[in-house]
Amino acid sequence: MNTDTITDVNTLKGGPLFGFWYPALPSGKLRPGTLQPLLMLGLPILLCRDRQGKVAAMRDLCPHRGMPLSFGRFDGERVECAFHGWQFDTAGRCRHIPALVGEGTALQTEKIGVTSYPCQEQDHYIWVYLPDGKGAPGTIPEVTKLPILSEPYQFFDLSLTYRCNVDEGVVGLVDPAHGPFVHQSFWWRSKASMHEKTKLYEPIPNGFRMVAHAPSQNSGAYKLLTTFYGGPLTTTIDFVLPNQRYELIQCGSLWISTRLTVTPTTDQECRADYCAAWNCFPWLPFGKFIFRQFTKMFLSQDMIAFERQAIGFRYKPSLMLVGDADMPAKWYYKLKAAHLASVQTGQPLDHPLKERVTLHWKS
Repeated sequence: MNTDTITDVNTLKGGPLFGFWYPALPSGKLRPGTLQPLLMLGLPILLCRDRQGKVAAMRDLCPHRGMPLSFGRFDGERVECAFHGWQFDTAGRCRHIPALVGEGTALQTEKIGVTSYPCQEQDHYIWVYLPDGKGAPGTIPEVTKLPILSEPYQFFDLSLTYRCNVDEGVVGLVDPAHGPFVHQSFWWRSKASMHEKTKLYEPIPNGFRMVAHAPSQNSGAYKLLTTFYGGPLTTTIDFVLPNQRYELIQCGSLWISTRLTVTPTTDQECRADYCAAWNCFPWLPFGKFIFRQFTKMFLSQDMIAFERQAIGFRYKPSLMLVGDADMPAKWYYKLKAAHLASVQTGQPLDHPLKERVTLHWKS
């Protein structure tokens, strides 16, 4: 068992990480010719989809008087501010200022602009790249893709609001020990089903992986797969900075692929986005609806736990991370610190996990 103990977690906590892609909105929720305002990492963001279906993202503030552009109109090409009618194209460049007359018309309005952000669609989602203080790099990394092993497949997504700090939310993604207490149910697991587990972890770029293994026998969802399809059944779980947890379950040619992210909107509120793709159970009536409802129930249990934890955080308690079950949380905090150090120094990221490590805990 790992005996490394961190007794002051608060010193490791910090703000959200910039310089990454974040999921902003499911693609189907933004129709051509429409706008959608949202908060991401404390920034007011405006998403828009032009007449040709291309998505764009910009700061949701007019540079003239600070009016949120989302209160204005969008004709599929330009966003018009509701206050004075300034117009901006989807790249954020000002194209028209109605009040200008005479000498003022010589002003090169295109030199006035709203901050725009790289934006693209991937895996049924709109993603926005939020650069750090150094600005967007010359080469922006690709959006991490949801593993899709074959077609056709079914898909759904859902979002919930978590009232917690981003670090608390992300640690919840990687914590392996809360299941029997937070997610007790007849279809998942209970305290009575707790037993010792041994898992192998390895480093991956910007994250770590619980390598392919036979899933827990005390999880009803996995039992369902083995009941109908036999085996062997394996699951692989990845965590990737800044906020992404992937799980790939495989049973021969059948698979289930999921992604869960926790994106901060404000200092004390996050949006949890979950999506799942799968090619099994095609015969199950209302399968997508059933899967979605069980997932929503599962994530809502986390939401309740975070809200209750927030009551304790009002008193600014000292916190600690102990034993192997808390190692993934430690790796997250150390990865975050290593990334920030890498950005500052320009040196390669010093990954806290140097090689494969075996962890033991009970859950």
